[in-house]
Parts: sequence; structure tokens; C-alpha cells
Amino acid sequence: MSQLTATELVTLENAVRQLETPRLASKLADAVGIPLTTLMGRLPDSVQKHVNGAAESALQKALNVALKTLNDEPADSPWNATHKIAVTLTGVAGGMFGAPALLAELPVTTTIMLRSIADIARSKGENLSDPAVRLACLEVFALGANGEDAPDDLVERAAEETEAEESLLRASYFATRAALAQQVTVAVRSLSKGGAVEGSSAIAKLISKLAARFGLAVSEKAAAQAVPIVGAIGGGLVNIVFMDHFQDTAEAHFSVRKLERLYGDAVVREEYERLAAAIIK
Repeated sequence: MSQLTATELVTLENAVRQLETPRLASKLADAVGIPLTTLMGRLPDSVQKHVNGAAESALQKALNVALKTLNDEPADSPWNATHKIAVTLTGVAGGMFGAPALLAELPVTTTIMLRSIADIARSKGENLSDPAVRLACLEVFALGANGEDAPDDLVERAAEETEAEESLLRASYFATRAALAQQVTVAVRSLSKGGAVEGSSAIAKLISKLAARFGLAVSEKAAAQAVPIVGAIGGGLVNIVFMDHFQDTAEAHFSVRKLERLYGDAVVREEYERLAAAIIK
């Protein structure tokens, strides 16, 4: 019999569905009104070759801002709507110029998203003054992009360009956390000693791994923005879908972490994997 309450099991089941079957590309395809296979064929090579670098740069800039501005003021509930409005505006601006504008728009959008993720973490009882929690917020960008949900050619290209193993790009939730654990530990140690983000090899290695997976999601977003009919309004819609997705991922991730604090890692993982086995067949 499970140690978790019925309500907690429902929360965990919802988390499993979000973390193991994210379906971001499908959501974006639905938003712009074209089939998924067509959507992924819209991404220009001139944009694709810069996506992974843009993802890494965006995460670096977002972390810089987060470390300087995030605080641990208590919050009853996250301000999801406020952050959605902000990314809608950046999406509208980027949408006027299509996929090429992604490189300029992405750092701003990513920073707003990280603040929203941190807001959700705080609402789940996380202490944002803890460097480990701040990096857990950054992990959400990797957890929200699962190679199992992306076209094979996109995953293969990402693996080649980032030198990341395909197994990491396709890894499940707990496998991804395990793969990142060593880099996270070293990066936390660096931040705890007051080390600067810039020039830190520990932070750089972690961000590189996170960006390898986040780049998959960025490619899908760029493909949606490349659809000719999207334009300014559609660019805002694409960003709403993008933000929604990562807010849902953050909600799931920090719900799992909250349960781990209550029951221990082993108990929660056992329940998670039992639910995952039933959901993913």
C-alpha cells in the first residue's frame, strides 16, 4: 500500500504525464494549425545551426540575472499569468520577424521563464536562497525537452552538434536528473563558495548539458515561428504555449521534489516508476 495520500498520488500521476510525455512539438503544431511533420520541416538550416548556441547563451544569461535578482520572499501561489503576459509581448516582437528573430528574443524569454519557474519552486516550499534550488530551477529547461518526443533527425543533429549522447537527449525524468547530478553538485559547490558564473568551468559544463536538451525545445519553437502565417500575433501565441509547457514542467518537477522531502527519494521514485509503467505502454 502506498505511503502517499490519494491526493498526492494524483499529483504524482499528473507529474509523470507531464515529465515523461511532454508533447511540446504537438502543442506548437496545434497552435499554428499545421501537422507536426510539416512543422518540423519549416525550420531553416540557417536558424537550426545557431539553435544550440542560442539555447546555451540564453541559459547563461538567464542564470546570471536569476542569481542577482531572485529572492526568497514567501508566495502563496505563483504569478503564472503575469509571466505569460511578459513572454507574449516578447513573442509578438519576435513574431514580426519570424524564426531569425529567435536569437535576439530567446534570452529575454528564457529569463522571464526562469523567473516564473523560480516562482513556482517557491510556491512548493523551495528556498531560493539555496544555490541547489536555483540550479534545480535551471534544470527545468532540460526536463521540459525530451528527445523521445522529438523527431529522430532533430535528436541526431542535436547530438552531433552538441556532442551530447543521444541517451541523455532521450532520457526519462529520473535518468536525466541522475545524468546531471554530478555537474549539479560541482556547480552548487562553486556557487556556494561565491564563485562567479562567468568563467566557472563547473557552471559552463552544466549549462552545456542542459542546453543540449533545451535546444530541442528551442528548435521546435523556432520551427513554429518559421510558419509564414504566424506573424506578430502568432509569435505571441507560440510563446504562450512555450511558457505554458515549461510552467507545467516546473509544477511537475517541484511537486516531485516536495514529495521527496516528505517521504524520501526512494519511496517517491518507486511510486513514480510504478505510475510511469502504467502510463507509458
